[in-house]
Amino acid sequence: MSTPPSARLEALRLHGAIPRHIAIIMDGNGRWARERGLARPAGHQAGARAVREAVEGALHAGVEVLTLFAFSHENWQRPQAEIDALMALLEEYIAKEAAELRREGVTVRMLGDLDRLAPSAREAVDRIEAHTAGGARLALNICLSYGARAEIVRAARRLAERVRDGALDLDAVTEANFATELYTAAWPDPDLLVRTSGEMRLSNFLLWQVAYAELHVTPVLWPDFGREDLYEAILDFQGRDRRFGRVTA
Repeated sequence: MSTPPSARLEALRLHGAIPRHIAIIMDGNGRWARERGLARPAGHQAGARAVREAVEGALHAGVEVLTLFAFSHENWQRPQAEIDALMALLEEYIAKEAAELRREGVTVRMLGDLDRLAPSAREAVDRIEAHTAGGARLALNICLSYGARAEIVRAARRLAERVRDGALDLDAVTEANFATELYTAAWPDPDLLVRTSGEMRLSNFLLWQVAYAELHVTPVLWPDFGREDLYEAILDFQGRDRRFGRVTA
């Protein structure tokens, strides 16, 4: 994954702080395929190559956490043939990339309702998590069978169970305690949320965590998204004035 630094990469290294955590809504695979007269699975296949670009870009930029929205709760309602193709692509990605990700110090975690996965896909997920455990350069989170509202309900239920069992006092239920029950509890909230394909919506992704994230929407369809597009998003982020609801006198 070693390539010469680009002008954008050099600029962002000089320009300001690098976001610790970047989240990406990877949108546009279907549109990319349709524009080329291809079936939707071809778009997903091309999108898998863009994942490598994003990971390489994050590594070169010094990002600590990269969270990708790969497959939502709602995606289970798609035609079975497309779901099967996506699950096969997931297993193919894991088989092809696991060794390289481990060499590069990338720890992979899959976040979501993984119990809905077919046994072969779940085995592949468990395998890559175990194989890459301990990587210290980048935490790569792939949101799979994920929905933010379901995550929030799950967290509320788990907190309620702790109160019911006497492990937590009701008055001690705080935002901080709530965050410990989210899938992303181990990492800081995203500083930057990127959405490809030009769509202006969050699509039920990390609704709690992106409360103060900077948003960057690009018209680039996900299969065409490369590391230079990631660097452009970081440069955009570096030009923002992040106040978190506060103002200076």
